[in-house]
Amino acid sequence: MKKRTPDMNRDWIATARTLSEALPYLQRYSGAVVVVKFGGNAMGDADAMAEFARDIVLMKQVGMNPVVVHGGGPMINQMLDKLGIKTEFVRGQRVTDKDTVEVVEMVLTGLVNKRIVQAIMDEGGRAVGLSGKDDDLMVAEALNPELGFVGRPVEMNVQVLRDLNAAGIIPVVAPVATGMDMLETFNVNGDTAAGAIAGALKADRLLLLTDVPGIKDASGEVVTQLTPDQVRAMIADGTISGGMIPKAETALMAVEQGVRAVVILDGRLPNASLLELFTEHGAGSIIREPR
Repeated sequence: MKKRTPDMNRDWIATARTLSEALPYLQRYSGAVVVVKFGGNAMGDADAMAEFARDIVLMKQVGMNPVVVHGGGPMINQMLDKLGIKTEFVRGQRVTDKDTVEVVEMVLTGLVNKRIVQAIMDEGGRAVGLSGKDDDLMVAEALNPELGFVGRPVEMNVQVLRDLNAAGIIPVVAPVATGMDMLETFNVNGDTAAGAIAGALKADRLLLLTDVPGIKDASGEVVTQLTPDQVRAMIADGTISGGMIPKAETALMAVEQGVRAVVILDGRLPNASLLELFTEHGAGSIIREPR
C-alpha cells in the first residue's frame, strides 16, 4: 500500500493552490488568440522543446487559441555548412540567394516545423505545420535588394489560422513567404513574421521568446511595463540597441496593428509563457498602449 508522506501532501497542496490562483487568468484569456514566437537555444534541446510543447497544449486545453511561429537560424547554418554553401552578411543580415533560400525553405518547413508539430502531438495536442506560402498566408516583397530573397510581409491572409483554431488544431507556422508574383520564395525574420501574423489576427497577446530577460533600461534593469512611446524613445537614445531593436520594432508594429499587448520574455525560464499569462508577476517586458 502506498502511503502519503508530509512532503507529498505539501506538494499536492501547493499544486492545488497554484491552480486556484490561476483561475482569474484562465478566465481572462478564455478564447484569446495568443501568437507565440519560438526560437533560440530551446529549439535544439529536447527537454526544452517538450516543455514548450506542453505549455502550448495547456493553452489550447484551457480555451485559448495559440498560434506558434518559429525560427531556425542555427539549423539553417548547419545545413548550409554541410552543403558547402557560403553565407555572406550585409550589416549583420544574411544575404539569401536562390540556393540559400531553397535550403532555408527545406530546413524551416521540412525539419524544424515538423519537429515542433510532433512535440505538440507527443504532449496530447493536435497540430498542423504550414508555412507562409500555404493558402497565401503571407505574401512578401524584397526587404533590401542587397539581401536577395529576404522578405517583408506586405499581405496577410490569416483565415486558415482561424479555421485551424476553430477545429481545435494548433497552427505551427514556418516564416517562409510567397512573393508578389506568386513565383518567388522569401525568407522572413521569425519575429517579423510573428508580428505580422499577430497583427492580422488582432491577437490578444504576442509572446516573443528570446534568450534574454527582456528590455533593459540604462542601468541594466529589466523594465516590465512599457508604452510604445517609451520604446521609441529608448531606441532613439540607444538604450535599446543591437539585436533587441528588431524585436522592439516588431512589438511596435504589432501594437499599431491592433495587438493588445506584446511581451518580450526570457524563453530560457521554465514555463515562461505560462508565467507570463497565468501569474501576476509575469516573465518579461510588456509593451502596450496606456490604459
